[in-house]
Amino acid sequence: MKKITMFHGRECPHCHIMQHIVDKLIEEGANIEKLEVWHDENNAKEMRKFSEVIMPVCGGDLGVPAFLDKEGNRAICGELSYIELKEWINKE
Repeated sequence: MKKITMFHGRECPHCHIMQHIVDKLIEEGANIEKLEVWHDENNAKEMRKFSEVIMPVCGGDLGVPAFLDKEGNRAICGELSYIELKEWINKE
């Protein structure tokens, strides 16, 4: 099963909305790792490692929430619907 990383910020309102969607997908079997990047420098460094993949889909910045498929070398950014995120995760 492919592993997805969710980069988020503790006080980010869009991230809070996405947390509920991500939790539902995890309950359904999705393999999603959550990394808080605003207050955890190690997680922020991990996000920066993938800046070339994340920045183009986040308007040229390392925005949150950002979802990363390391294996597929792809990312998606922002507040998404349950269906949008599920389809993106399942896309090959």
